[in-house]
Amino acid sequence: MTHYEQRLDNDLDNIRTEVHKLSSWVEEAVKNSVHALLTGNEELASATILGDGPINRKMREIDNLCHQFIAVHLPSAGHLRRISSVIRINIILERIGDYAVTISRELQQLNGGLDENLKRGIELLAEEIQLMLNQAATSFEESNVELAKSTIAMSSQIDNMVSGLYEGLLDEKAGGSLKEKFAVFSVYHRLERIADQAKNLCEQTVFTVTGEGKASKVYHILFIDDDNSCLSQLAEAVARKHFPESGVYVSVAGKKPAASPADDLLEFMDTHGLDTSNVVPKANDLTPVQLNGFNVIVSLQAPVKSYIKSTPFGTTVMNWELAAVPEGCACSADDYEKLHRELGVRIKDMMVLLRGEDAS
Repeated sequence: MTHYEQRLDNDLDNIRTEVHKLSSWVEEAVKNSVHALLTGNEELASATILGDGPINRKMREIDNLCHQFIAVHLPSAGHLRRISSVIRINIILERIGDYAVTISRELQQLNGGLDENLKRGIELLAEEIQLMLNQAATSFEESNVELAKSTIAMSSQIDNMVSGLYEGLLDEKAGGSLKEKFAVFSVYHRLERIADQAKNLCEQTVFTVTGEGKASKVYHILFIDDDNSCLSQLAEAVARKHFPESGVYVSVAGKKPAASPADDLLEFMDTHGLDTSNVVPKANDLTPVQLNGFNVIVSLQAPVKSYIKSTPFGTTVMNWELAAVPEGCACSADDYEKLHRELGVRIKDMMVLLRGEDAS
């Protein structure tokens, strides 16, 4: 090994050591912030808040080391990916430290201990998120792509858990004062963001080792109307045809599904190249967990809340008032043409907003 290669390896090892140190500090800060909140330990909460100073300084130190490494070694290929990822992970860890501070500060706003039911929710969520964060950090330190990908898969489970906890806070029978619930809501949100950042850390591991960038997000979209006989079916088919790579599309009846598709709908769809293989009116028998998997719910008749009483916290609701819908939805060939054009424009606008101009 040449003197230059030895120096390059030494500098990389130094950066790895400092990142490991920062990662350990951040994991400890998250653990301590949750423990302080659950036990009412104000001294530990204060220590966690003050401990954010060293975390920030270490972040800046690592940032300087990375830029010095680039200036001295002019890295390429794997080394450049590693340093690029460290710069991003540095920011991710600093943000997680900030979330730990916010969790600790919530304790200072409470005059007494938390309600036991609220404590249990925080404890269960925190255990999962601390595991996810630890695995994410380990995957990067060990360049373990399989661990990174399996950790990313945990995010769906955590999303479902958070959605259920948010709904629990809104339950009138739930314990705790309004002030406590606001504090717990803030804690849930920060823990959820820690999970998001852990997922980002895993994606950097995959990029560092394989060069694979973050895949474009695929959006899950639910179209809903009264009976799933026409409008929602047409919207689903249009979205599937024009944006097959950008989303997963489903349509259901908000009330009672019709016995069959609307008159002449299948013929119209056939002549416009729209898939008719699955055009059967379907009931809305989606479970809360399944509903939580949708990024957007679009109603094409009555407001979404008239069909779904409790929409998931992380789901965006849209109510489209279509100008081309005839009275009673009895569509002529001309009506179908107008609906097709209007839905095409609205769906395109939505998908470009979600995915950008390259939506496909």
